Amino acid sequence: MLGRYERGAGGEAAVAYGDGTMRVVKPGAFVRCATTGVPILLDDLRYWSAVRQEAYATPEAVMERLRQTGRP
Repeated sequence: MLGRYERGAGGEAAVAYGDGTMRVVKPGAFVRCATTGVPILLDDLRYWSAVRQEAYATPEAVMERLRQTGRP
């Protein structure tokens, strides 16, 4: 769970995604799913790609992104 400073007061955050970790670069309350565009609260963020530096709302969104790009 992220602290209040990392989440910020609101708005979209900028996050650097790593393998099993993430680092908030610009504080905010949420990021957007790369596939669907829906906002994902930082506390609820569970799926991302460190290679693509993208967040995903659900496992289905991850699979859809893989189908769109045709590669991992």
